[in-house]
Amino acid sequence: MWDAAQGALEDLLEDEYPTVQLHPQKDRLQAFQTLATFYLRYLKIFRALEEVYDQIVHPQKRRVVHQVLEGVMGRLVELKNEMVELEYSEFHYFDDILQDFKMTPEDLEIPIPRYFVREKMRALKEREKMLAHILAKGGRQEHKTQVPAQSMSVERAVWLLQVSERARQGRLRAHFMKTIRQEEQRRLQGNSSMLDPDQAATCIQKVWRGYRDRRKVNKECLEEMIFLGMIPAQQTTPSPAHLHAQQVESRRHCVQEEHEAEYQRALVNIKEAVQSVDGPDIKESLQEQIRQWFIECRDATGKFPDFPSPEDGGSASIFAQKTPEQVAAEFAAKEEEREKKKKSKGEKDKKGKKKEKKGKTKGKKGKGDTEEEEKGWKMTPSNFLPTVVEGAKMYKEVWHNRDEKQNFLQRFDAQLVREEKRLEVEEELRVQVDELMRQELKNLKLVVDRDKGKKKKKVKKSSKKKKKKGRKTGKKKKKKEKDLTADRTIESLYEELVMEGFIIRPKNVKLSDYIGEYSYLGTTLRQADIEPMPSLSDVRQLIALYGVLPLGSQCVHERGPLIRTLLLTGPAAVAGKYPGKSGLQYLLHMVFKVARQLQPSVIWIGDAEKTFYKKVPKLEKEMEPKRLKKNLPKVLKSIKPEDRVLVVGTTRRPFDADIKPFCKVYKKIILIPRPDYASRFTLWKELLQAGGAQLGPKLDLSSLSKVTDGYTQGHILQAIQTVLNSHRLDLQTKRPLTAVEFIPPLARQDPVYKEEEEAFKAWYSRTPLGKKRARAAKASEEHGDHKQGKTKGGKSQKKGKEGKTKKRKKKK
Repeated sequence: MWDAAQGALEDLLEDEYPTVQLHPQKDRLQAFQTLATFYLRYLKIFRALEEVYDQIVHPQKRRVVHQVLEGVMGRLVELKNEMVELEYSEFHYFDDILQDFKMTPEDLEIPIPRYFVREKMRALKEREKMLAHILAKGGRQEHKTQVPAQSMSVERAVWLLQVSERARQGRLRAHFMKTIRQEEQRRLQGNSSMLDPDQAATCIQKVWRGYRDRRKVNKECLEEMIFLGMIPAQQTTPSPAHLHAQQVESRRHCVQEEHEAEYQRALVNIKEAVQSVDGPDIKESLQEQIRQWFIECRDATGKFPDFPSPEDGGSASIFAQKTPEQVAAEFAAKEEEREKKKKSKGEKDKKGKKKEKKGKTKGKKGKGDTEEEEKGWKMTPSNFLPTVVEGAKMYKEVWHNRDEKQNFLQRFDAQLVREEKRLEVEEELRVQVDELMRQELKNLKLVVDRDKGKKKKKVKKSSKKKKKKGRKTGKKKKKKEKDLTADRTIESLYEELVMEGFIIRPKNVKLSDYIGEYSYLGTTLRQADIEPMPSLSDVRQLIALYGVLPLGSQCVHERGPLIRTLLLTGPAAVAGKYPGKSGLQYLLHMVFKVARQLQPSVIWIGDAEKTFYKKVPKLEKEMEPKRLKKNLPKVLKSIKPEDRVLVVGTTRRPFDADIKPFCKVYKKIILIPRPDYASRFTLWKELLQAGGAQLGPKLDLSSLSKVTDGYTQGHILQAIQTVLNSHRLDLQTKRPLTAVEFIPPLARQDPVYKEEEEAFKAWYSRTPLGKKRARAAKASEEHGDHKQGKTKGGKSQKKGKEGKTKKRKKKK
């Protein structure tokens, strides 16, 4: 699997590298096609490498796979960002390309790497324990949706208990009397007519054979329907094969941990062994090499050279396959450059203003020229391709043809560790040797060349000045960054936020639980100039790309496109806590400080539109919903690429907000649509099975999916929960479920009407990305009309010319 994935990656890199350096593409459709093909190919490789990383137990191999995997993840996010900037839309459709690559819609799902959670399980469990301990200590119970209990008098309660108990006894007595009556009837029937034994046996055989054959036929029909995929297979208990696979997986994870621990111990032990055994030899050989260089340089140039500083690389820069003359010439050139820079500083300051003015005018001319030359789309340089290339190179050089017959258990390779540690020890010893050899060179110069080293003193002075400047800049930075909670620990801040209800325990919900089907008509509708509503599958992909992958991987978050905020839909805001400006600043400081320390973390703001109200409703004025409006954008700017913190806003009424400041804060907006027919069909099937329903031919899911057009996932779930109570589930064998039973609970709920959906569409078209898409569509239409006009004009001119020539011929 690893070999196949690396082979596919090499082919992809060969295809991608030329496109990065190509001239700008003027055709937007062709540009999107290239981006989409790269995206799908990277996604396929990502899926394969994630599987490989989960299954390999060799610790050194896992490191190589991890490096390439993170690079591929980052490249996926980059390509998605490129498509958004090209198409001015968060949603993209690959129907036509999927057919070319022979991929199914399921292959478009972004896999969440399993190591995100598994490798941080201990930290997550500790944090969960800490949260539970704080909640128990403070006597706060977690927020649960409970129906408020109605109070009643003792007399009323006693009366209800008596009524229910009498009814229960009456039902039991009725059932008991019914059974007695049936037994008497059977006794009377038995006494009146006695059958012949042969006739009785034949009758029993007939009944039994009929029952047996009917059961057999029904079973065969059911198996056939399951095989054809017309009825989903229902397995209440996992199969033996599935259980065995789970055991193997858990065992494999234990082996991975064991091998990793063994490898970490070996890193320390082997390094110590190399230091003790090979250290003196390495040190001696380095000293001999440097002394030989001293002699060669003196023979070539007539004097001893200057020893390179640690900034220039020390003695490592000497032995980069260069002759002594070349090394001496390089150092001499560097010294000359330094002197020239010092002299030219004053001249540059004087001429700086004139050059700036000239630069401005040149810039104005240059802009127009570059726009004409570079009009079109060009792929931006990637931050992840070098990582992917380096990982692929390491695989090819080290692991591709490595013979591992002797390492069946896939433990670490001691030879590779020894080579790595030898290089590390050599680098550490080189620093020590450099210090010794600098002193030795100084002594040699004093004895032989009588050079007291006046130049070095000047260098020391300049270095002191630099240090002083560095200190000053550091002080300025410290003044800018104010820590309002410098005297408090993270644990105390965390506890305060928990007690005030700002940190809550999230529900354990997987992204795969968000059920939604792929949109099969997206490309077709766009080709017909109709903007399709995104499907729930598209929303799930965006959450994975913008939220999960960057938060799960430090590498992807640091080097990928920085996503600080995300807007979805949902419920309630900060009210009545930490009053005043200073209180709000303190709250935001605490929240973001704890979020940075305990990253990856998500900050959720419910009813996000309330912070940016156009007009605050009278009932909400006391709650001061606009408190965060000024401070939130400032705090968001403090989120750096290395901070894996994501602010998620949810809103049901985005049109109530002032759109400009709202969209400045929430730059990535994901519009969650109502489910389409395919998604509703999948929802009904999945939710009914999860609720314990038996799906048979009498339960028409297609009709239910058509009837529930306009209903959301929540509406469908509520209807299922209402119908599928324990009593109804017990009666399924006698009375199978029908579609009609779900209509009454659905009728009691209000669906999403078309007017509301159009309001969301209209609002989204006024967002920055929506405006850009509208402008691009308008420009493409005008361009198309202009082309048509040109062709029509060209034809008429030709006709005119043809007419003139014909007239001349007649005259002649």
